[in-house]
Amino acid sequence: MATLNIVLHEPEIPANTGNIGRTCVATGTKLHLIEPLGFVLNDKTVKRAGMDYWEHLDVTRYDDWDDFCRRNPGAKVYFATTKGRHVYTDVSYEDDCFIMFGKESGGIPEEILVDHPDECVRIPMVGETRSLNLSNSVAIVLYEALRQNNFEQMKLQGELHHLHW
Repeated sequence: MATLNIVLHEPEIPANTGNIGRTCVATGTKLHLIEPLGFVLNDKTVKRAGMDYWEHLDVTRYDDWDDFCRRNPGAKVYFATTKGRHVYTDVSYEDDCFIMFGKESGGIPEEILVDHPDECVRIPMVGETRSLNLSNSVAIVLYEALRQNNFEQMKLQGELHHLHW
């Protein structure tokens, strides 16, 4: 069974983290949060955005990037950044990989990105657009990784026989 992992490095906006948590529950994806967070994790805004799904979320918290690396030795991590060399659809996501996103105001720190240039992926945008909303970005890249892994353990449209159109 494919188990993908989303990593949020120092997320700042509780509604984004709540939405991402809900997406993780809906896709069987694990969520990893690297401190410091810009909010209290039990904040009602996080729970409101995640609705009643938050209690079903597989979430792990880390003190910092070094703590994450110590606790996940040898992990294959892709870094979603506007500075990425590769478009997010051009890499092959292993079924146990981690896809990391940075905080809303500044992304993933340069000192992390510089050590992983080949694992940096980006979402194409036109014009002077600086970035997309964090929860939208997570959904875009996560669903590509799930597609590449044949949506293992997920309900596909053809399996919904009880619906009559």
